[in-house]
Amino acid sequence: MSDHADRSGEPCADPEQVLALAHGFLRTPYRHQGSRAGVGCDCLGLVRGVWRGLFGAEPESVEPYGPDWYAHDRRERLLEAAERHLVGRSYRDPAPGDVVLFRFRAERPATHCGIAGVSGTLIHAYERSAVVVSVLPDAWRRRIAGIFAFPADPTS
Repeated sequence: MSDHADRSGEPCADPEQVLALAHGFLRTPYRHQGSRAGVGCDCLGLVRGVWRGLFGAEPESVEPYGPDWYAHDRRERLLEAAERHLVGRSYRDPAPGDVVLFRFRAERPATHCGIAGVSGTLIHAYERSAVVVSVLPDAWRRRIAGIFAFPADPTS
């Protein structure tokens, strides 16, 4: 049982451990569908890599996806996967270590994710660059589609 819990009481992974794993990805080059620190990753790959650091095997395999998958698919793939495997948060302001999903157009599915850092920052894979720490501006906060925490034990 974890000492960390969602406001609902559901146990969550230690945010300091999540942040340490996410920081291990900093400066990893952006690579579409990648998920390996120091080698390459995209935004989903960052979350997948942190999951593996916490628990070992990923909870499900990820189907190949094109860089513009959201233009052709209106399903909420990211949001649905987060709801299956992560602990939903009941508030709009992410806490350090939370997984944050973004919807950049109201009529489109969530297409970007990252991990909330300290002092209002976001750790995420920046396309055509690398995994970086960015300020989480109000313009992005208004586009949050969901906030989740890693579970303390994914098998429970």
